[in-house]
Amino acid sequence: MSSGSSGVPVDPSADAKAEPGTDPGAGRSSVADRVPARVGVLGGGRMGAGIAHAFCLGGAEVVVVERDDAAAQAGLDRVTRALARSVERGTTAAPLADLEARISVSTDYADFGGCGLVVEAVPEDPALKRQALRAVEDVLDDDAWLATNTSSLSVDALAGALRRPAQFCGLHFFNPVPASALIEVVLGTETSAGLEEAARSWVAALGKTPVVVRDSPGFASSRLGVAIALEAMRMLEEGVATAEDIDAAMVLGYRHPVGPLRTTDLVGLDVRLGIAEYLESTLGPRFAPPAILREKVARGDLGRKSGRGFFAWDDAPPSPAP
Repeated sequence: MSSGSSGVPVDPSADAKAEPGTDPGAGRSSVADRVPARVGVLGGGRMGAGIAHAFCLGGAEVVVVERDDAAAQAGLDRVTRALARSVERGTTAAPLADLEARISVSTDYADFGGCGLVVEAVPEDPALKRQALRAVEDVLDDDAWLATNTSSLSVDALAGALRRPAQFCGLHFFNPVPASALIEVVLGTETSAGLEEAARSWVAALGKTPVVVRDSPGFASSRLGVAIALEAMRMLEEGVATAEDIDAAMVLGYRHPVGPLRTTDLVGLDVRLGIAEYLESTLGPRFAPPAILREKVARGDLGRKSGRGFFAWDDAPPSPAP
């Protein structure tokens, strides 16, 4: 299970570059900034594994809970591969064996007991997230914090399923987590000031920058990113320019590291479509998904993960899809 992220403009080869996050021993975070000693992550897909990797580098003991043994093992494999890459690149001073000892996986929610923080990272389905969050809250200590990794869903709506909404917030990680320098901290109406302060500290301890926003459709990043991406798609539909040239206009003209269509391929066209549909329902028709996006998703052209989206991918620099 993994939660989609709207993503931010990142280099398509960012997975292979040095990560901004680090462990406390490398001196990147303030003495005052600490992650909880034990952190849980619900979901070991790409996003969940990235979140687990980040907290492990930050010094936490991390438990990842998945739906079955096969998914749990797959999640563990993702995290351990990411840790090995971090050690190889010198982005952590910790020995690989020590990092691997901090990670465990389970299929039992009860193993979240003793966690100071649990981050839910299941797919962007409101009903599924509410059900998952309720189940996690039931096993947490009374003073534990709970967060959702969502790129657009209402934190207040999700908090409505919880007994302790003051101890709940959004932590919007970006894809790919190791290459991103940003985490959005999303405050619900009832999120406590203490949790806001703690969340800022966690983000800093992970070597990333917190952007704090109040709960609103799409927050800051998704609302801006999707608006630009949808307009780029409309321009492509209208024949204004090629996909390559539309992206080049933003990269060369506005210094975006990656254009909006390549970013959509990295995020996943299906993820973009889901966010656009949600924003259309909450903010109006200016976020209506273009036909080209619906057609590509229906064909299974989901971007980098499927090998084709607005560009063709084989983990080399992308070429425009025919």
